[in-house]
Amino acid sequence: MTTIAIDFGTSNTVVAWLAPDTQAPQILHLGPLARRFANPWGETVSVVPSLVYVPETPDNPLVLGEPVRSQRWAYRAPERTFVGFKRGLAADFSPPPRQIAGRTYDNAAIAQQFLTGLWAEILAQGIEPSQLILTVPVGAFERYLGLLRQWSQRLAVADVRFVDESTAAALRYAPVNIQINVQSIVLVIDWGGGTLDLSLVRLPVAIGSNSPAQVLAKADAYLGGEDIDRAIIEEYFNTQAQNLAAVTTVEPLSRAQLLELAERLKIQLSQTEAARETWLDETTFQAHELHLSRDRLREILETAGFLAQLRDSLDEVLQLAQGQGVSKAEIEQVILVGGTCLMPMIQDVVIAYFGRSRVKVAHPFTAVAEGALAVAQLIAVQDYLQHSYAIQLWDPGLQDYTYFTLFAKGTYYPCLRPEPLTLQVAQDGESEVRLNVGEIAEHLPREVTYDALGRLTSRQRSATAAYHALQRHNRDICIARLNPPGVAGQDRIRVDFEVNAQRMLLATVTDLLTRQVLVDREAIAQLT
Repeated sequence: MTTIAIDFGTSNTVVAWLAPDTQAPQILHLGPLARRFANPWGETVSVVPSLVYVPETPDNPLVLGEPVRSQRWAYRAPERTFVGFKRGLAADFSPPPRQIAGRTYDNAAIAQQFLTGLWAEILAQGIEPSQLILTVPVGAFERYLGLLRQWSQRLAVADVRFVDESTAAALRYAPVNIQINVQSIVLVIDWGGGTLDLSLVRLPVAIGSNSPAQVLAKADAYLGGEDIDRAIIEEYFNTQAQNLAAVTTVEPLSRAQLLELAERLKIQLSQTEAARETWLDETTFQAHELHLSRDRLREILETAGFLAQLRDSLDEVLQLAQGQGVSKAEIEQVILVGGTCLMPMIQDVVIAYFGRSRVKVAHPFTAVAEGALAVAQLIAVQDYLQHSYAIQLWDPGLQDYTYFTLFAKGTYYPCLRPEPLTLQVAQDGESEVRLNVGEIAEHLPREVTYDALGRLTSRQRSATAAYHALQRHNRDICIARLNPPGVAGQDRIRVDFEVNAQRMLLATVTDLLTRQVLVDREAIAQLT
């Protein structure tokens, strides 16, 4: 068996595999798509920048990865370059599609073509995968998973699995050989370019043992290193301009250059107490200097709410762990992964919670992909739903929507709903039964947003429920077609719901009149 793991990231994507001869995790260097760099520990890391450029000639293939970065297409032709498209897949409202050379491109199409390009390079290296493991953000909704499933179904791979990114990173530290029959508990904080994910995992006794890995608690936030770059730029304009209206004079090209410089400043401050960069204003052709100290960056992160969000997420995980009977003292290791966790002020917050001896930064760019490979070697990973599955209903009395929960957040899966749902048609003669099925997630108590001028603000708000329909545009799903048509007021179908090991909502529909099984364990979002 040849296993491939893909950690599809907002800024960079990492591909790992289990070499058939050694069955040891190795990072693949995907030829011209990838770039190599040395991490702070002197290790050479190979990543594929998550970038796509659409060439001027429509018949030419898309440019992917490192050539887009090295040739600076994001600055030379931003209207043709897609940056951070993974993040757009998880947003409540995706940006409108772009019309380029008479063709339509949206984040979903770009993401699938990017992954297809990676896969072609894997095959070109003579690797024929028989198993694929894809990592996803902790807070990923069904629609995000659905896109990856749709893409993976076109591959000649029979076994495709999914695992949360931070959970995968925790599995990177599962013991290889049994030493003592004790399962250690590890907390992983994965803060990359687009999201903050936390997973508290009880590791197996050893890889390949009969003991499963169990996810005890999770938390997530739609906040990443890209937001910090914007906050640094906002700080620059706050200190250099007489008023914020000056921000509007900066051309998009100059703004993109500033964001790149902000990232470089941030990286430098991981190693030094102060850093400086220069930039050229494209509108005035004047050179300017950006300088930032580590202390000032800490103030920016505190004021903008980044550190507060980290504390909120840590508190949430610890509270959930306590509900599982796990105390803070029982957490043996706290592993920081992702580029944002290289920032000392981020590490300081975590150390304040757990003490320096338990906190370490290890393999920040590769731990997710390498750990995902353990899914192929473990007996099982016991994970739970981060969002509730529910049916949206209209309440005439309240004049508002209410929700009927099918599976509550925190339910371990795979699982079967103990009670079936019995449904009727709304009117005589109807031949279809339709439902609006979706996921409910609590909004984060702290939100970072940007106004029309690109200025960042942070505000605390009360937790509210957000409903995400499985179908686009909040459409109802036809879960059964009836023959003969139904009669109002009479029970007509029974629906048994379950969530499978791939976190997909399935339905079995039985016609109570004809006693026929109309649908047998099919994915609910595909019942059209």
